[in-house]
Amino acid sequence: MLRIDIITIFPDFFREVVDYGIVRRARKSGLVDVIAHDLRQWTSDKHHSVDDRPFGGGDGMVLKPEPLFAGVETLTGAGRREDLPTSTRVILLSPQGRAFSQAVARELVDEATQIVLLCGRYEGVDERVVEALVTDEISIGDYVLSGGEPAALVVVDALVRLLPGALGSETSAVFESFSEGLLDCPHYTRPPDFRGMKVPDVLLSGNHAEIERWRREAALAKTRRNRPDLLK
Repeated sequence: MLRIDIITIFPDFFREVVDYGIVRRARKSGLVDVIAHDLRQWTSDKHHSVDDRPFGGGDGMVLKPEPLFAGVETLTGAGRREDLPTSTRVILLSPQGRAFSQAVARELVDEATQIVLLCGRYEGVDERVVEALVTDEISIGDYVLSGGEPAALVVVDALVRLLPGALGSETSAVFESFSEGLLDCPHYTRPPDFRGMKVPDVLLSGNHAEIERWRREAALAKTRRNRPDLLK
């Protein structure tokens, strides 16, 4: 079973969202456990402060190292990166991280039994967290969010879909967009003729070899049109 721990200042953000769809089914089947933890439980002052002003001045606030280190140590048993079990990954969700992709999701699912997601806020986290604790810094896109919580949901959903048994069909994740480096091919369902727009004849032919050939060519065409960078 894969365990995903999320450290956040907004644990309620996750309580409803992870109880729907594929994630809910995977949790009930014992394939994954997703737990959101309140960062403030690892503070030691009476105000439960998790952030402070940056040294050197500047706008915004920075998440303090003490509660983040304490949280990861509590959840993993290790307070530094080199002491983590080999199957544990501590991931900081950050605009400065490497781009998240289907390949990265597959890597994490194949290699980890525990993943700790750190949700940044404000101007980010104290860099000592990155230097001494984080194993992976991941970004879901070249834009800035108010915090790492939405990004954590994206990562959780992408990971859970890859767990064996999470989807209704074992081949579903194999033929989705990006699994083979291309976008997915177009899909159609009933009716075969809707307002004069018809389903391609080949999909109604029953000729599976021709259908697979059409799907491959259609996937290439869509990738060339929408994401030509992937063809490189």
